[in-house]
Amino acid sequence: MKLTLRVWRQPSPQVKGKMANYHLTDVSEDMSFLEMLDVLNEQLILDGEDPIAFDHDCREGICGSCGLMINGIAHGPEQTTTCQLHMRSFSDGDTIDIEPWRSGGFPVVKDLVVDRSAFDRIISAGGFISAPTGTAPDAHATPVPKVDADAAFDAATCIGCGACVAACPNGSAMLFTAAKVTHLGLLPQGQPERDARVVRMVAQQDAEDFGGCTNIGECSAVCPKGISMETISRLNHDLLGALRANAVPTS
Repeated sequence: MKLTLRVWRQPSPQVKGKMANYHLTDVSEDMSFLEMLDVLNEQLILDGEDPIAFDHDCREGICGSCGLMINGIAHGPEQTTTCQLHMRSFSDGDTIDIEPWRSGGFPVVKDLVVDRSAFDRIISAGGFISAPTGTAPDAHATPVPKVDADAAFDAATCIGCGACVAACPNGSAMLFTAAKVTHLGLLPQGQPERDARVVRMVAQQDAEDFGGCTNIGECSAVCPKGISMETISRLNHDLLGALRANAVPTS
């Protein structure tokens, strides 16, 4: 395939970015999207130009490091991670726009790389459980209903890629926060910190310059792990319960 790529180039956070045009020929449909960018970078290096910076690590759809806006869609036209998107999803002669995640909570570091440390701070604010040390408990010592175990597992599949934030018109991180709150809140081990967890994590999310959730649903639609908006309902339920339980009487 022959492709025209319009790529966001921004040398640093202090410099205003712009779209740059590049042309590639002989792109195999079996390449992954990141392999295609590797080919482009090899071409740029041979031409004496600065290669395009983009995040990646495992390239197996597990780590959540990769993340690009491709033609205005988080991770591109398929509901998968960018590293698992293949060029067969595009056609010969296509023009492809490639941009970094769009959010005030994800400031651009360089080109397509954004700082997602806000997610780490949200988790640090409450995404943990306290557990006694010592001998490991028997496997079935703490029974968990299957429906709760399944829901907790589904929420725990979140890889923190940030697609939910990038896709949301409000730039909300609610699906990410809800997934982390839900998978701990559904399990017996997560009950001691349940109220404090949701309050602290939502407060940290708000402090990180993410927008508010208005239940548009774009987050779940692009989530590569298919995390349901039901997790947001669970977060709201826990948050309201925690606020009511700790409310100070007015009289």
